[in-house]
Amino acid sequence: MTARHRSALGVALLVALAAAGCATGAAVELAAPRVTVPALRFGVDTFAFANESRSKNADKPDLYANYCFVMARAVSQFLRFARFDPEAPRLPAAAYAGLVSEVVDRPPWAAPLPGSERVVIPGYRSLHDLSRDQEAAVKEGLGPRWWTLVHWTNWRVVLPVPGWHQEAVAAEVLAEVRAGRPAQLLVTNLPSWELNHTVVVFDARAGAGGAVEFLVYDPNDPEVPGVLAFDRRARRFVAQRLHDTAPGAIRAFRMYHGPLL
Repeated sequence: MTARHRSALGVALLVALAAAGCATGAAVELAAPRVTVPALRFGVDTFAFANESRSKNADKPDLYANYCFVMARAVSQFLRFARFDPEAPRLPAAAYAGLVSEVVDRPPWAAPLPGSERVVIPGYRSLHDLSRDQEAAVKEGLGPRWWTLVHWTNWRVVLPVPGWHQEAVAAEVLAEVRAGRPAQLLVTNLPSWELNHTVVVFDARAGAGGAVEFLVYDPNDPEVPGVLAFDRRARRFVAQRLHDTAPGAIRAFRMYHGPLL
């Protein structure tokens, strides 16, 4: 490959990374996050069931695997477009499947609806309660898993990413959670096949050595929040506690924050 071709390839890669959801301007200060109300309540605004591991449950007849994108996206959609009314009478399971489908049919990047325009979920206090008691109906309403398998942004996981890109992602996510909005991330540690996944960041805190620790909802683990950190000195993300993932460096990309990403 000639120097000219290498230069053209480098420019193309920078353009692709910029189009993948992050500005390339001046670095954003990532000082210790202010104390804010979390963007969602873990164990309340999250699902009670898990996205299961296909490799570890190969013989399970009702396996619910490869739905991580669907579940993570739906958490944000319920926060934006649904309202729970625990005092209203409960409905048949089929009706709940229809209500869930109505919520997740809306674009996850759209502005939150006012209370009067939201989809009303009667008989339950939260998404966690609904998905615990009406698991089959909720899964039916969430729809197929093809979003997880063929989402058009999955190609980004094969790219090497520079530190400025990851710093921009961290800054954007920090701004979102400070504003009380969850932020969905595509995370990977390719070339290892251990982690090619999505999580929802809902809170941030100061970590050791000046790092910023992000608390995440991981669809694979409904019991305990995950933790990934941004190492400001190395300008990279690090998996600290993600389900079935060894601690170490990862790459992160924004998801579902616009019609193209």
